[in-house]
Amino acid sequence: MKGFYGVIGLLYMVTTSFYISPRAEVKSVSITTTKTERVTDTKSEKSNTTAVSSAEALYKTIEFDPEHELNYEVFSKALTGLENLKKAGLLTDESHLLTVCDFSMSSNTKRLWIIDLNDKKVLFNSLVAHGKNTGEEFATNFSNTESSRQSSMGFYITDATYQGDNGYSLRLLGMDKGFNDAAYKRAIVMHGADYVSDAFAAVHKRIGRSWGCPAVPRELSQAMINTIKGRNLLFIYYPDQNYLSSSEWLKA
Repeated sequence: MKGFYGVIGLLYMVTTSFYISPRAEVKSVSITTTKTERVTDTKSEKSNTTAVSSAEALYKTIEFDPEHELNYEVFSKALTGLENLKKAGLLTDESHLLTVCDFSMSSNTKRLWIIDLNDKKVLFNSLVAHGKNTGEEFATNFSNTESSRQSSMGFYITDATYQGDNGYSLRLLGMDKGFNDAAYKRAIVMHGADYVSDAFAAVHKRIGRSWGCPAVPRELSQAMINTIKGRNLLFIYYPDQNYLSSSEWLKA
């Protein structure tokens, strides 16, 4: 009998030992999995915190007038064009002036900005006219055709100055094929105009219109032209999906 009970006791010890071992293993796996999840969550939080684009960071440092801020999406597109034109060797690496005309806005608002990206400053914020056949208060129609008297959207590089029928003027070189590359031939230039003023808008409910040129206030024209002349970027923005999807200068 003692031998019998001895065997039973031995079997009980073996059976007990058999069930303890898997529990220990499961517990070990559970701890390892929990630690891995916590590390992953921490990395994700750090990634989200630092996920701010360089364009957005730069935009936030620029001293815009709170009542006349350039739309961030428009700024971002202009900056993309600047960098791509630099990569193509059409602008120098030192180029840091950004001129943007947002033609999605009313012509009665200050929809032109000249920005010094190095100093994070807005040098000019001004009214700017669109073409006679581009629209009334708002721009709606654009063309790259001579004698159309319409504005042309896209990226331009500023060229030389001259004295013309509209006084001191700045030649513009269109960089977007099919959209504004006929600008030089069409004599699309920046110049001053008396009809680009708040006084004109008060009488006519809109500022005057050009023959396609981005005309600016007469009293500011010389200072603005002298600031951006000589191979700097000018961007005429309009939310035309055909243009935005096909411009080679907007490719990220």
